[in-house]
Amino acid sequence: MAVNLAAPSADELLPVTGIRLATVSAGIKKVGRKDVVLVEMTEGTHTAAVYTQNAFCAAPVVLAKSHQQQQATRYLLINSGNANAGTGEAGMQAATKCCDAVAKLTNVDTAAVLPFSTGVIGQPLPVEKITAVLPEAVDALSTDNWFDAAHGIMTTDTIAKARSVQLVLNGKTVTITGMSKGSGMIRPDMATMLAYIATDAAVSQAVLQTMLHKAMNQSFNRITVDGDTSTNDACVLMATGQAGNTPIENITGDDGERLLNALTELCRYLAQAIVRDGEGATKFISIAVSQGQSQEECRQVAYTIAHSPLVKTALFASDANWGRILAAVGRSGLKDFDLTKVSIALGDVSIVEQGQPAKAYTEEQGQKVMNDAEITISVELGRGQAEDWVWTCDFSYDYVKINAEYRT
Repeated sequence: MAVNLAAPSADELLPVTGIRLATVSAGIKKVGRKDVVLVEMTEGTHTAAVYTQNAFCAAPVVLAKSHQQQQATRYLLINSGNANAGTGEAGMQAATKCCDAVAKLTNVDTAAVLPFSTGVIGQPLPVEKITAVLPEAVDALSTDNWFDAAHGIMTTDTIAKARSVQLVLNGKTVTITGMSKGSGMIRPDMATMLAYIATDAAVSQAVLQTMLHKAMNQSFNRITVDGDTSTNDACVLMATGQAGNTPIENITGDDGERLLNALTELCRYLAQAIVRDGEGATKFISIAVSQGQSQEECRQVAYTIAHSPLVKTALFASDANWGRILAAVGRSGLKDFDLTKVSIALGDVSIVEQGQPAKAYTEEQGQKVMNDAEITISVELGRGQAEDWVWTCDFSYDYVKINAEYRT
């Protein structure tokens, strides 16, 4: 059960002029399940993307990067149930065949199609199953299919993750709609999941790419479920330019800042949704680290806490065993670390002051915080002015069960 996260309704997801989507069933992993999504962009759409930094990146990631550099993107082809990762040259050929099939059906060049896959690693992509349903997908393309598409990209997710926001630029209403998937194998290195976001705003290519990076760094690059970076991570931002606003050529202008803020808000929602729906998650955890010498070292401390199995299992058990948090801070690897300046709090309860147990702390206070479904862990390092944060979840029995039985 996702932590304080409600499923979107079809009515809440607004169409983006210039974007059409379709979701069909190829039976890749389970017969009858809708597992292939096709996204069409009108001509002139600008596309920005970021991809996983995992060295064993999947064949579709390699091909998508190559295609994006060759020409403007017109179609995204997404499948769930099979990652097409760790499949060597055969995987590249399979991804290319799928792009070729879309290109032939839609009269575009193969390089205008970007492929994306998610699911089991190391298994051959069932090309024939996918290409067989592509004519149906092309026929089903519609502007109002975001709801079905958000379900079609899911793997171990228990709930679809999608949202729309609107704002007014130059008297023109601008829409941003996005969807993401991810529940396990989540640790940010550029993308950390699959996410597709579209807007009808007119934005230059350079500004769009900058906006994506800035929004990512305040959202998707601040989440972790289990510390594992996927082979298939990707995030794509599309701008069709159909809203009629004056084209945004500068990110520092009023319109650029407002669009970036709206995009960041949507990305933060989608990023938190992934953590709230983390595999087996029962708690949503915010870890805020301040008074560091740099954002990097604050983030280093935060991730050390977030990735500690002992901390995560204590959170699941609602066990106020704060010594595990203290130990994680201590092994985070900071140089010249003066522990006598460190303070740690659970919610509004101080547990460590100047490197020692807080004198006013009681077990009852700590237990009250740990019983909550949403918990904030705050750490003050006492060595500077920088601060940073990450969002994570606990480790439950179900996390082990889900991953132990993932292929069965």
